[in-house]
Amino acid sequence: MEEYFICPECGSDDVEVIKERGRELTLRCNECGNVWIITLPKLVKVPLIVSKHERSFKGEVELPEGEEIRVGDIVETDDDEVRITGIELEGDKRVNKAEIGEIKTLWGESLTYPKVIKVSIYLPKGVTQAFKVKVPRNEEFVVGEVLEVGGYTFRVEKIKTETKMLHHGKAKADRIVALMGHSIPRARARRSLEIYRGYGKESGGS
Repeated sequence: MEEYFICPECGSDDVEVIKERGRELTLRCNECGNVWIITLPKLVKVPLIVSKHERSFKGEVELPEGEEIRVGDIVETDDDEVRITGIELEGDKRVNKAEIGEIKTLWGESLTYPKVIKVSIYLPKGVTQAFKVKVPRNEEFVVGEVLEVGGYTFRVEKIKTETKMLHHGKAKADRIVALMGHSIPRARARRSLEIYRGYGKESGGS
């Protein structure tokens, strides 16, 4: 992981390492000439299980010993960016935060993989048509917009996020769990959504 340093005297980021001995670095600011020494934290390898929809992959991530990590934090591995969704201690105890040295396993969701969202379309006579769709994580959805999926056109009436149910407003796909609304067959859709067909059918892109 690449390190970035800020001069404590002038605040410049034009800093170079002039001496390195283990985790001890001597730095010099090219703006004001200030020289100082820092000690990098010891990195600990922590087991990490990364979810990509219905598949999970075992790996590990290097994190600074003694620092605290919380559910919702984002960590970087060699080839992925992962949001922490679970922290497991010894004895299979699950917590929302812990110091790095205490952790048995971290669980996370890949942020480089598209988001899969559930869609429930309410049809006449009490019938519900359900889909799973694949969307870019930064895509926004708005209550009231008209969408199309699988040949059905519907108006979004509710957006279920990870923390609440929205009856108005908008949310990014990264935080959305489900979209719900009634079918409106003759309406013109703002956009069409791509049906998710399973991990084995995906290439990893959006």
